[in-house]
Amino acid sequence: MEVVIGVDVGTGSARAGVFTLNGQKLASCVTTTKTWRPQADFIQQSSTDIWAAICKSVRTAMAELEQGDVTVRGIGFDATCSLVVLDREGKPLSVDPNGEAEQDIILWADHRAMKEADEINAGQYEVLRFVGGTISPEMETPKLLWLKRNMPDTFAKAGYFFDLPDYLTWRATGSDSRSCCSTVCKWAYLAHVKGWDPAYFEAIGLGDLVAENYQRIGQTVLPLGQTVGNGLSETAAQELGLAAGIPVGVSAIDAHAGGIGVIGSASGETVDDAALDRSLALIGGTSSCHMAVSRDARYVDGIWGPYSEAMIPGTWLNEAGQSAVGSLVDFVISTHAYGPVLAEKAKGEGRTVYELLNERLAELEQGALPGSLTAEFHVQPDFHGNRSPHADPTLRGMVSGLSLSATFDDLAKLYLGTIQALAYGTRDIIRALNAKGYAIDTIFATGGGTKNPVFLREHANATGCRIMLPQEPDAVLLGSAILGAVAGGAYDDMRAAMSQMTRVGSEVAPDPRTARYHAAKFSVFQAMLKEQLHHRAIMREALAD
Repeated sequence: MEVVIGVDVGTGSARAGVFTLNGQKLASCVTTTKTWRPQADFIQQSSTDIWAAICKSVRTAMAELEQGDVTVRGIGFDATCSLVVLDREGKPLSVDPNGEAEQDIILWADHRAMKEADEINAGQYEVLRFVGGTISPEMETPKLLWLKRNMPDTFAKAGYFFDLPDYLTWRATGSDSRSCCSTVCKWAYLAHVKGWDPAYFEAIGLGDLVAENYQRIGQTVLPLGQTVGNGLSETAAQELGLAAGIPVGVSAIDAHAGGIGVIGSASGETVDDAALDRSLALIGGTSSCHMAVSRDARYVDGIWGPYSEAMIPGTWLNEAGQSAVGSLVDFVISTHAYGPVLAEKAKGEGRTVYELLNERLAELEQGALPGSLTAEFHVQPDFHGNRSPHADPTLRGMVSGLSLSATFDDLAKLYLGTIQALAYGTRDIIRALNAKGYAIDTIFATGGGTKNPVFLREHANATGCRIMLPQEPDAVLLGSAILGAVAGGAYDDMRAAMSQMTRVGSEVAPDPRTARYHAAKFSVFQAMLKEQLHHRAIMREALAD
């Protein structure tokens, strides 16, 4: 039996999945990883801990297979777009303000580089055209600049600055090549001209990287669908419990792997450009990413990209997203006065808080229009800033309609309002994309939120798009396995592998009865944003010298 392995490193875990060459998952394993938050806006991880979790997950998943003759054709890796800092010998260098040795990763969600991002954006550099006009503190050049300014010894001692997906392929093969996916999307690499922009790095204060000919950030950048080095090294193979020499695919950011794992079913056998123009991949989890690809470059203010060669070879990617999705829903539940009571009740019944909330919503909505409990209750969801389409990490959340009551029903209303607000954020993103040439009417969704029927219903109704769910719910893992399959020669190219290894499982259609209601709610959603900006202007004037 021939199989491929996909490895996915998310914000809180490392997963491995073993798949057949037609995309059927045979076995998988999840291992949790560590995260440290030493102070506000600082979020750190450990590359050593993550690699150990990967090794455990791969070994366990392979052990679940029935005994027999199994050949691993290839392995693919994806991970969060986090910054890994190693010394010249490839050992961890601390990024922690207090010097904690194990903590060598600045997580994607870390916002320590807000000042640096603001300074870069003020420069209006040419490369910013390819990140929607505004760079994010979640990207790597602001973080590198922060590191140089605030931890100069660490910056000077560093021998490698890796995006986490590229660290994994380096650890697996010994090759320090980089992926177009990570370098284009997070490092300001320009794949359409196959090079870095030296003027940009020199202007923002990172000229050191230019002087050394980009040695620490990547001199060899490869597109998705190619192989890295000479396959698994002897050391990595022993750690993973696999054979040396297994082909390793060029890595992807986790959300992009999810896009690969779902959007391939957009048009059956061909994955044609017309179907891609109508399709949006929504990869939900702690945060969310919204991926749209086209043959031509489309410049959309406030939405990252257009990125050349970042997800599907031969296309340009526009990448939007929301910085807090699953984490926001969890936050509003756990911090509500009734939250601890509900958590205890769910634990006692052996169920989740979401199941209990969904049941209560169904009871409250009997005889009413679905979702209409929030007619006088509105949420603005940018508690952790707005990634898209407003590209403002300083925005904050808002709630309208609170009363002197904190019952189960009040929590249910807040929960529903929060999910709707996230759905209006997706509607806002689709509105911006369609204004620049897309015709999106279908969402291919995967991730944690897609297991929640209320999340799916409200997103379909709020956006007016049909939502297609993959037959394989672990679409991010499947995306990585597709990278491994192409690297191992099982398919000639990415589109062929995507069309053969992905397929639709079910569909959630929008309820036309709710269109008017959600149009009104979306107007309130837009008004709340304008009001927040108005409030800021008033207070800025009051505090002016």
